[in-house]
Amino acid sequence: MMKMSDCTDKHLSEDANTCCSSTHKHSHITKDNMGAHQHAETVLQHDKNGCDSCCTSAPSKLKSLSGSEKIGNDVRTEVRIMQMDCPVEEQLIQKKLGGMNQVKKLEFNLMQRVLTITHTPDSLDMILVAIRSLGFEPDVSDDSQIHKVPHEKEKPLWPLVLAGISAIGSEVAHWTGIPEWVQATLALIAVLSCGLTTYKKGWISIRNANLNMNALMSIAVTGAFIIGQWPEAAMVMVLFTIAELVEAKSLDRARNAISSLMSLTPDTVIVQQSDNSWKEADAQTVQLGDIVRVKPGERIGLDGNIIKGQTTINQAPITGESMPVDKIEGDSVFAGTINQAGAIEYRVTAAANNTTLARIIHAVEEAQGAQAPTQRFVDRFSQIYTPAVIAIAFAVAVLPPVLGYGEWLDWIYKALVMLVIACPCALVISTPVTIVSGLTAAARKGILIKGGVYLELGRKLEALALDKTGTITHGKPMLIDVMTFNEWTEDSVYSIGFNLTNLSDHPVSTAIATALSTQKRLDVDDFKAIAGEGVSGTIAKHKYYLGNQNLVERHFTIPTDIRSHIHKLEKQGKTVSLLHNGIQVLGLFSVADTVKESSRAAVQQLHELGIKTIMLSGDNSHTASAVASQVGIDEAHGNQLPEDKYRTVEAYSSNGVIGMVGDGINDAPALAAANIGFSMGAMGTDTAIETSDVALMDDDLRKIPTFVSLSKRTYQILIQNISFALAIKALFLALTFVGVGTMWMAVFADVGASLLVVANGLRLLKK
Repeated sequence: MMKMSDCTDKHLSEDANTCCSSTHKHSHITKDNMGAHQHAETVLQHDKNGCDSCCTSAPSKLKSLSGSEKIGNDVRTEVRIMQMDCPVEEQLIQKKLGGMNQVKKLEFNLMQRVLTITHTPDSLDMILVAIRSLGFEPDVSDDSQIHKVPHEKEKPLWPLVLAGISAIGSEVAHWTGIPEWVQATLALIAVLSCGLTTYKKGWISIRNANLNMNALMSIAVTGAFIIGQWPEAAMVMVLFTIAELVEAKSLDRARNAISSLMSLTPDTVIVQQSDNSWKEADAQTVQLGDIVRVKPGERIGLDGNIIKGQTTINQAPITGESMPVDKIEGDSVFAGTINQAGAIEYRVTAAANNTTLARIIHAVEEAQGAQAPTQRFVDRFSQIYTPAVIAIAFAVAVLPPVLGYGEWLDWIYKALVMLVIACPCALVISTPVTIVSGLTAAARKGILIKGGVYLELGRKLEALALDKTGTITHGKPMLIDVMTFNEWTEDSVYSIGFNLTNLSDHPVSTAIATALSTQKRLDVDDFKAIAGEGVSGTIAKHKYYLGNQNLVERHFTIPTDIRSHIHKLEKQGKTVSLLHNGIQVLGLFSVADTVKESSRAAVQQLHELGIKTIMLSGDNSHTASAVASQVGIDEAHGNQLPEDKYRTVEAYSSNGVIGMVGDGINDAPALAAANIGFSMGAMGTDTAIETSDVALMDDDLRKIPTFVSLSKRTYQILIQNISFALAIKALFLALTFVGVGTMWMAVFADVGASLLVVANGLRLLKK
């Protein structure tokens, strides 16, 4: 089977034959578009056949400098629209572009103000003209610019201040009996000072048959003018403008939560020049293979591998790890992390727009655009709710006076109040703000969630299947026990064992040699590595054998008492090597892949959350059972090939929501069959982010209970927000019917509710 590590980004080319990494991306991003069973079978087939069997059929995805991406016969373009920051604008654009034959698909990311359009070639100009006709200014930039933090020009406050003074003056004039023309003049000044933008947006909305908040507010204020409610018309427009301003500031906090991660990387780095001198350079201009120097206390600007020096690095911005990590030559470093101890030099392995941090930001931004189930429900509900309330408002304005109940002006006023209440902005904005806050909070903890659907689904997790090697265990064998026999001393056994294994590159030999590396080196003659069995060699004119039972039993007899020791150690999941001198057994070396301390804690936390744990391992059943017992896992399955893991997970998925944790490569079939696929150590492979639904940015399983807890908290806040928004609407509609509700109260009801649900959603960002 071809290793995924062979398929790195360096093999990518911008042509139709794009290989390996692009293929794997494609196979996994289509998970939502096909059944889990079909997707898993696709991945399993790829696992069997290797990369070459599928690369030629991978769809071409060609990037251009305009920010567009060719997908098949269509083009996918990202457009930033600074005026698009509310569902009001989304609905307007959806209606305008949705009817165009050239537009195939629209994806809205209100948090980043980015609209992704899949369209026919050569139709972009026509689409941009349509967007401009709505009063918006679309900006098509290259991919590296579209995801930068947007900066919006600050509007002057003096018109709003003038409007506020005029509105208050109109209100005072009304209560003190000053002539009506004075009230009307002051009210008109207030509306003209702060309400022209609202009227402009409202007219565009009405012209496009979309009764959004701006249209409803324009109608309500105009209606108030017509029926002579001058002070109230002015105060409503001022309050609405102020509330919109405050709401925009509140949304900016959620919008900038993920964008703030970009500030973690320095704009410039110190790069080695061709003459070996050092010069400060823009991080965006640094090429792959360049050498960068970092001093203690500085942030690392780009991903790379250390080639000189050693240090301690705070990787919390990427992995969420609380403790700094020691780094030596050959180790990887990541953009956005902090060099704490020594000066280092590293060779750049990823461009500024493709660092681990950049990919995290991009993945979270894409996840924001993928609607969660609750968000889809709210959007569908609002499409019914708003027309229904408008119809009721019209009936309230017309039917009672026609039937002889009350005066026309009274009922028209009540209808205008209902129009203000009608906008579902608080209801609609509550879900994306909460979801993006949850996604960002997870990213800060080193948990990369591919979409709101998985953030919501996590709370339903009933069972979790875990790969053993590299997931529950460290993934590399270590020397655990050494036993000596026949009066041989530990020093002698250690010395012979080290010198024999030090010449072998077998993982078991490497584990023994590493553990005994302090031993003195001796000359080894006639060294021989015996495939599948062990090694032999002559030290100080004496022949020694070190290997498994097969090696020793082919030449010698193993005493019964030593056999019992071997059997006992193997039942504990350890691999046993015997040291023999041709006469007797001198000692036993037992090697095992050790369990991470974090795994025990994670399994306990999962059990406390009511989640069943199942271990799937390719090792024999004895080893699987031994490791499962050490960690406290409920079930253990040994001798599991990739297809066996897939079938086991698929069987569990039919009974409830199951997750699968693996390395994102060999476990790909099982990851695809699971409702939620978790990949471990996402920094270790280029494709881990693409192969899973949730990527853990280090090897700590305790992040899964954290993810489940965050999912539950996110869902609670979603329900709180929806309930609160609907309750506020219902309350003020009831007050309006009984004659207590006023227009300015309706403004507070709508925008005040929006502010409160935004603030509630932002609570997820608190640690």
